Amino acid sequence: MPRFPSSRFRRLRRTEALRRLVAETTLGTGDLVAPLFVKEGITDPVPITSMPGHAQHTLESVRKEVVEIAGLGIPAVILFGIPIEKDAVGTQADREDGIVQRALRELRAEVGGDLVLVADLCLDEYTDHGHCGVLAADGSVDNDATLARYRSIARAQAAAGADVVAPSGMMDGQVAAIRDALDGDAFTDTAILAYAAKFASAFYGPFRDAAECAPQFGDRSAYQMDPPNVDEAVREALLDVEEGADIVMVKPALPYLDVVRAVADATGAPVAAYNVSGEYSMLKAAAANAWLDETRAMLETLIAIKRAGADFIVTYFAKDAARTLQEG
Repeated sequence: MPRFPSSRFRRLRRTEALRRLVAETTLGTGDLVAPLFVKEGITDPVPITSMPGHAQHTLESVRKEVVEIAGLGIPAVILFGIPIEKDAVGTQADREDGIVQRALRELRAEVGGDLVLVADLCLDEYTDHGHCGVLAADGSVDNDATLARYRSIARAQAAAGADVVAPSGMMDGQVAAIRDALDGDAFTDTAILAYAAKFASAFYGPFRDAAECAPQFGDRSAYQMDPPNVDEAVREALLDVEEGADIVMVKPALPYLDVVRAVADATGAPVAAYNVSGEYSMLKAAAANAWLDETRAMLETLIAIKRAGADFIVTYFAKDAARTLQEG
């Protein structure tokens, strides 16, 4: 009787235990980073309608959330702040008593060194126009004036206890400017997670609800990356590593899995991928309508991002995934 070589593959797919034994890609709680929103001027968490299961937190509720996240074995969170007052230059972003700096100090006191605290470093949540930098007279973003603000924000976040600062504005030279500022103030141990390839994407809508940072005019396509370009993304990532980035990020994840792989292959640096709000909310909406199995779709999504080459994933599914992985 002839032996068909393909049968040997089916033998190893027969049971869940066998499939786990030979899995080429694995997903663990250590691969997850949880994004959190903390807002000034509220007394209770405010649910984010477009992101079921998430909320704008108070300082007290974000502290409780971080304790729960650490208890699930998730190694890091990334903080986004929403101030009461906004102005043209994002004054609140680097104040010692700014919302993210206050949260960082409280969370550091709560969790010590048991959790990595990452601070998103941008201006869009803090400016009244919603763009990621200081505007020139013609309404465009002034790159160099913005870098001066980023330097100040980086120092403020590091002083408040951030392990990692994560510049997300896609300004030219932002990593070099921030590294110089940190080193000049003796924050040499503060790492930089660079949003090296952040695309001008349609998948950010729910985040802009959550962070209250939609642009008041125009869009961000002049400084965020154009979706067709892979080689440009690789060049951006290589430049960020050269300027001093410790980790590079691709955002969004799912429409750009080829970029994740290309950046991982080219840089040799740790690579993060951001499973963004729109990707999260799509699955949540489909699951709410019983169009797919949420848990299976979530895990398949996260495994795909790992398989593409991400070392870790920033995802709004972090808590759900951690619970599922612990149960499994």
